[in-house]
Amino acid sequence: MFPLSHMLKSFVRVGSLKVIDADNKVHVFGGTAPGPDVTMRLTDRSLYHKLFFNPELNAGEAYMDGRMSFESGSTLKDFLTLFSMNRIALGTYPLQKVLRSISRGLKRFQQANKVGKAQANVAHHYDLGNDFYKLFLDKGMQYSCAYFTSENDTLEEAQQNKLRLIASKLQLKPGLKILDIGSGWGDLALYLAAMEDVDVTGVTLSKEQYALSNEKARKAGLSHRVRFELLDYRKLDKKFDRIVSVGMFEHVGVHHYGEFFAKINALMSDDGLMLLHSIGHMSPPGTASPWLRKYIFPGAYSPALSEVFPVVEQNSLWVTDLEFLRLHYAETLRHWHERFEANRAKVAEMYDERFCRMWEFYLISAEMMFRTGSQLVFHMQLSRKRDAAPIVRDYITDLQREYKKLEQKKLSTLKPAEPVPA
Repeated sequence: MFPLSHMLKSFVRVGSLKVIDADNKVHVFGGTAPGPDVTMRLTDRSLYHKLFFNPELNAGEAYMDGRMSFESGSTLKDFLTLFSMNRIALGTYPLQKVLRSISRGLKRFQQANKVGKAQANVAHHYDLGNDFYKLFLDKGMQYSCAYFTSENDTLEEAQQNKLRLIASKLQLKPGLKILDIGSGWGDLALYLAAMEDVDVTGVTLSKEQYALSNEKARKAGLSHRVRFELLDYRKLDKKFDRIVSVGMFEHVGVHHYGEFFAKINALMSDDGLMLLHSIGHMSPPGTASPWLRKYIFPGAYSPALSEVFPVVEQNSLWVTDLEFLRLHYAETLRHWHERFEANRAKVAEMYDERFCRMWEFYLISAEMMFRTGSQLVFHMQLSRKRDAAPIVRDYITDLQREYKKLEQKKLSTLKPAEPVPA
């Protein structure tokens, strides 16, 4: 099983990995620290070289195609937990160090998200169909990190907590003009408009999200104050009092950060605020997983904060607040995966078995990166003036409590849904 066996001896330092090769021979690789015990079967000899040269890409493809499977009670989640816990050791293997250095040099091309191409990248993932996403997201279809104030929170409760947290950081006031960049299926914009008499414009590059968001605004009786446009944010030329972006910054690309923050500065009123909700990581700058780029999020990358702060500074923006949500996305992804598995048969009917395996690999590997890897979510509040937000953070907690009291009253009095025309 050479050369893969040579790398695995160096790789597995936590837990143990038993590999049954294509000739039914057993190879055991054990670490010195306790961890998951995984039994994996490889049925394709070509994987010995493929996994050696590009383990992240080829492990995902091998699982999707059924050439890699798990036995003796082991699961894909066990394997991806083991992989995540040993990821640093893999990065120190000489060949992997060289290949990762080359990949970092190609980052500009991997994350080229020019106008036009950005929409194609978004369509690859977000236009799979609303019916698909309804199978595992919360009722509001929020496809971003939830906020768990208790381990007993349901997914719906945690997503509502997230909306409340973001709204509190935006300091809503009657008459404000708000921009939601990457507005998803519209729940955040609708929540803001329900909590306060504000005017919200949401922009998205997904045709599926655009259609459903406007339908939801109409059903809620808020279409006079909430509208969604199928538009790249770079084409906007209006001023806004508040700007929010949730789960979109990961699709911007490092070499477009200057363009992004310059546009935020240009769109924001002098006393405005912006809340950026994004995935990041606590390790030095790197590159996105090649498997994730190829199959799930083309052009995507979660930045190190050292890649964000310099560009914010260069664009004369104040960071007025910064908060880290560390394990919240791991819990969100756990809920998504459980719901996905509960509806797996329906997904297979919509697509096929290979698609199901692809999404299993994505959801579990993403959870592990937030649970045992270097991924996190950050909230960065930005302004053009140092005093645009209060100088102490008490208002964030105070407003969350206020909005929680208002929710039952205001959300229950929205216009009832009307039948959708055939």
